Amino acid sequence: MFQRRLAAVILLLFSRDVAGVQEFVYDGFAAGKVVTTGTAVVTPSGILQLTNDTKETLGHGFHPAPLRFRDASTGAPVSFSTTFVLAIAPRYPDAHGHGIAFALAPSVNVSGAVAGKYLGLFNTSNSLGNGLSQIVAVELDTVMDMEFQDADDNHVGVDVNSLHSVNSATAGYWHDDGSGGRRFDNISLTGGSNAPVQVWIEYDGDSARLEVTLSPAGEPRPALPLLSCHVNLSSAVADDTYVGFSAANGAAMSSHYVLGWSFRLGGGRAPDLDLSKLPSPPSPRSPKRRMPLLLLLALLLLAVVVLLLVSAAIGVLVMRRRQQRWQFAEEDEEGWEMIDYSPHRISYKDLHDATNGFRDVIGVGGFGRVYHGVLPRSGVEVAVKKVSHGSQQGLQEFLSEITSMSRLRHRNLVQLLGYCRRRDELVLVYDYMPNGSLDQHLFGRAAPGLSWEQRAKIVRGVAAGLLYLHEGWEQVVVHRDIKAGNVLLDADMNGKLSDFGFARLYDHGGDPHATHVVGTLGYIAPEMSKTGMATTSSDIFAFGAFLLEVACGRRPVVFTADADGDLPSPAGIVELVLQRWKAGKITEARDPRIGECDEDDLELVLKLGLLCSHPDPERRPGMRQVVQMLEHAVPPPEMSPEVISESMKQFEHHEAFDEFVGMSFPSTSEVTTATTRQFSNGSRPRSDFHSS
Repeated sequence: MFQRRLAAVILLLFSRDVAGVQEFVYDGFAAGKVVTTGTAVVTPSGILQLTNDTKETLGHGFHPAPLRFRDASTGAPVSFSTTFVLAIAPRYPDAHGHGIAFALAPSVNVSGAVAGKYLGLFNTSNSLGNGLSQIVAVELDTVMDMEFQDADDNHVGVDVNSLHSVNSATAGYWHDDGSGGRRFDNISLTGGSNAPVQVWIEYDGDSARLEVTLSPAGEPRPALPLLSCHVNLSSAVADDTYVGFSAANGAAMSSHYVLGWSFRLGGGRAPDLDLSKLPSPPSPRSPKRRMPLLLLLALLLLAVVVLLLVSAAIGVLVMRRRQQRWQFAEEDEEGWEMIDYSPHRISYKDLHDATNGFRDVIGVGGFGRVYHGVLPRSGVEVAVKKVSHGSQQGLQEFLSEITSMSRLRHRNLVQLLGYCRRRDELVLVYDYMPNGSLDQHLFGRAAPGLSWEQRAKIVRGVAAGLLYLHEGWEQVVVHRDIKAGNVLLDADMNGKLSDFGFARLYDHGGDPHATHVVGTLGYIAPEMSKTGMATTSSDIFAFGAFLLEVACGRRPVVFTADADGDLPSPAGIVELVLQRWKAGKITEARDPRIGECDEDDLELVLKLGLLCSHPDPERRPGMRQVVQMLEHAVPPPEMSPEVISESMKQFEHHEAFDEFVGMSFPSTSEVTTATTRQFSNGSRPRSDFHSS
């Protein structure tokens, strides 16, 4: 008898279904009552914690049973009501995770979703809306993202199959001002355990209106909603839809909590939450206990004595430092540099100590040597590159650009951490990548061959990073030197695009400026030699060569001497893949070390590499299209090897491009980087080749 009564109580509390109405209430959560994925957990105190203090993570918590938001007979949307209490606690007060969302989704794990600005609900291919995600969400967003036209870094928005909200507003609420009027006050979504927030969401199926209201937890429900908009749920969600929460962190971290939740489907308001029954979010880290006053005074007196003793040795220490200073030539620091760039400076002495006196060499390139190091103060592993530079004006421009680059944040870009300037030498400091560069794994004799799964993961990661450079940042960034040698691998074999020494920036909607033609032979778009314009399209040409390089295990151009030992002639990877395609055996162009693999995925990468390598820039896809094709979100266009081959023949004898292949070349074991300067007097350009 007792068991029956207990089952009836649980059913009444968590899943009432009376006359077509479905209702549940969570006054705190119990393990197993919600489905959690990602980093989400139910804490022992009954809190649904979606994320913790971890970067680039996401978490989901959904009611376990699917619901129907469309009337079975008419197909009309069904009304629903919900209220919940949340708290967002940032790890640091000035750097937040990306926020939390109440979501209607077709599955509890939201397949394909990623962390960061995508809130654990979307990814690069559907975040701007492709009509396929079947996700409706109310986001409480704590990061401003220009790609989605966010109003600020503390707003509420309604998302329908896209992160570009159909309506949004700064987080706040209307309340009585005490004089018979109404006043709007802002609410900080990141107030942590000291300031939980209650949210009400009402949807009327007859009018298809969705209203969102919020206030500080414990305050009366405001009479006026924060925002209201039209949402047709009958066409926006799946037949079986799950309801719950999602949250995500990016480079910064927050803990996202849901303390209580009630929901009603089928008309009428969701039951009120009894806030006194809800668990309290974890308290912020408590300050250290105060020392007793007498102990504090004793310590202060001891400190004074110690300072007096230390002052006697200051002269000796100063003399010793002067004697050691000859080891470290004084760092240059101009006035403009102290004002504009000092936050990014790292002392030369710290870098000298970190790299064991610049002895731990891990790479040598055209710009200089790269060293492994461990920063003495933080213990962070870094890669340290020494770069020579010329005039002060050029140095100032270069520092301006690397300072901009240091603000780039993406999981598939190697992070620039800082720099040091000493005489005519720059020292750049990057995240350390323990698995080295991709070309070492593709072409190193001692390196084991990469599987296709590893290669496919790397090219998709590099594609996502390049899309961010072209479209996802405040300016357009053209990398200009995309190749396997500039893709580094972290401990989990994730590909990260590196080496922004050739990169150029310009505003979205603006035009790129003519500049020196730089890059690596085989990756340089043919139109570059004529226009001198570094564009996103020229980056995509290099990315196409990179795709073929990874799939085939061959460099884009291999130089072989002719029968008389005269000038070398290039044997291109594009021609090789085209020949295999014409023979109906395109996948035989693969690197033989790959072995068995997903043939369809390999064929997609090979054909996409040819499409991106098209000599006509107008025929190349944009980077967003490339990412969508790699993720199988859209099919690749119909292509013919004969049409591509004919197009290439039209560009074979391009006059300006012939200047590159008419030069003398090094042996086939070297990769050649070309830098061509254009002269205003019309004289023949001079080409410099740097082995890397």
